[in-house]
Amino acid sequence: MYKKHFLLITRLGFPIVVAQLGTIVTGFADTMMVGQYGTEELSAAGFTNNVFGLIIYFLLGFSYSTTPVVGAFYGQGRYADAARSLKESLLANMGSCGVVVALMTVLYFNLHLLGQPEELLPLIRPYFLVVLASMPFVSAFNALKQFCDGVGDTKMPMWVMIGGNVLNIIGNYMLIFGEWGCPELGLVGAGVATLIARVMMVVAIMAAILFTKRYAMYRGGLRMSVTGEGVKHLSRKGLPVGLQLCMEASAFSLCGVMMGWIGAVPLAAHQVMCTISTLCFMVYYGIGAAVAIRISHFRGQGQWTEVRRVAGVGLAMTLATGLILSALIFVLRYPIASMFTTSEDVVRVVVALVAPMMVYQIGDCIQIVYANALRAIEDVKMMMMYAFIAYILVSIPLSYLFAFTLGMGPEGIWWAFPFGLTTAGVLFWIRFNKTTRKVLQ
Repeated sequence: MYKKHFLLITRLGFPIVVAQLGTIVTGFADTMMVGQYGTEELSAAGFTNNVFGLIIYFLLGFSYSTTPVVGAFYGQGRYADAARSLKESLLANMGSCGVVVALMTVLYFNLHLLGQPEELLPLIRPYFLVVLASMPFVSAFNALKQFCDGVGDTKMPMWVMIGGNVLNIIGNYMLIFGEWGCPELGLVGAGVATLIARVMMVVAIMAAILFTKRYAMYRGGLRMSVTGEGVKHLSRKGLPVGLQLCMEASAFSLCGVMMGWIGAVPLAAHQVMCTISTLCFMVYYGIGAAVAIRISHFRGQGQWTEVRRVAGVGLAMTLATGLILSALIFVLRYPIASMFTTSEDVVRVVVALVAPMMVYQIGDCIQIVYANALRAIEDVKMMMMYAFIAYILVSIPLSYLFAFTLGMGPEGIWWAFPFGLTTAGVLFWIRFNKTTRKVLQ
């Protein structure tokens, strides 16, 4: 039975991991190309991407409510209801995005209050606006992808994401450096390339759902009228998850702001290290998403013993993967850091941040698997409180304490992450076990 779960999680999770790795490759390419263009541009990109990291994780978390709803309908053979939930998900996700865009517009007019180096603001502002314009397409793609995941199709979104990533890399080359007859836009060019890629990804996944044979059985449901209760349900379930992921991302994004207080070099190193560490996160996320899909199907069928088994297998797979990735990054830390920048000072700081990154992988594995498991059984209310404890009360204050009060500098900021992520993982694990045991009694 455990072998079967391992194989099915692998089959579902592998396309998600490949797609996420494609996203990481794009992040690597973005960071390397911008870093080769200039250190100030790299620092400006690091600040902006860290700020938007909060928003992107919130929007992603908000969309997660779609998978368990669609997955439960799929497990019960109710395909029309699954398709109707997609329409409701699009409405709920675009509504949340509208609120986010409004808040980020206010932030744009107050960027000067965030204490960043004055020379970076002329680079940050235009890049900020272009990235902001892409947020509605991020929300739309999230909703469409979670629907596909919920019905067990993780391969088609994988190909769409890979195609979008290739388009983004080509656009970066053309628009950052002014190649192939394009204007040299520098950092703004990276933002424009990302915007174009995100638009095309939405077009591609919508076309697949509307016109391919694989989704023919769902098109009748797409003609069904949405229900206000369905939109409200997705919003109620999505908001706590979105805030949980947002608070998790804030432990990294606000630390990017702290890095800016120390200087442009630590901020650039933080951007490089976030790109590297996101590699691990996205691999774990692929496994965790597969766990959530399998659990949502078993939950729809009322098989709670299998729900618990899937979570246990997913944790073992994630921990084994984390051990391998951490070892590789440690061995290759100097070559990897040198790929992103020609600055020896930035490389030196990046290498110093590898140790805390390795330590926090255990906590990250636990929290990703059991966060996805809780989402799959729609037990999400307490997750927001747990995230607040782990990231707002533990991780962020410890980053400031270690870096500034104890004088540990950039390394101190990152040594707080193991405490925050492990706290979250333990709390999610306790909650999942408590909830599932109660159902089985």
